[in-house]
Amino acid sequence: MNKKQAVIIVTLLALIICVGVVATKLNSPINYVNGVDNESGKSTISLNNNNTKNTTQTQSKSQFFEETRLTRDQKNAETLQTLKSLIDDTNASKENRADAEKKYTELAMNTNYEMKIENILKSKGYEDVICSIEDNKVRVIVKGKNKLSDKDTRVIKDVVMSVSKIQDVEIEVKQG
Repeated sequence: MNKKQAVIIVTLLALIICVGVVATKLNSPINYVNGVDNESGKSTISLNNNNTKNTTQTQSKSQFFEETRLTRDQKNAETLQTLKSLIDDTNASKENRADAEKKYTELAMNTNYEMKIENILKSKGYEDVICSIEDNKVRVIVKGKNKLSDKDTRVIKDVVMSVSKIQDVEIEVKQG
């Protein structure tokens, strides 16, 4: 693969990611029609600036998990694409290609583990969860208002251990 083909592939990947972001934004639930919020029955137009600030702060906190997940997925996709192009490069040495294959497999497995851990923890009642695996360390961010109990910490560590077989787990609570 030459540089021109690599640039085209990276550009297409960026476009796909942008379309995914737009689709996510457009597919979010619409809670108002004609200026009236269907859930509360109140007008969505407000002249009170404090209300606008509180709404913006709440939205930015709730978007943290979506944005972090999207950023992580974009980074992983770019890294996987770079490794794939190195694997497919016939001019690269066998040692470099073997190393790239190993890293590609490891990243693909870690991405799979991250999604599994997030889904299992959400099914156990956690509102939102972000998991990231780098090297031999797992970082889990849980959406919540309070500090996690010892039982919650054990549950999270058990899920991480059963899925990824990694013992080094860092757990953080992010208020939502």
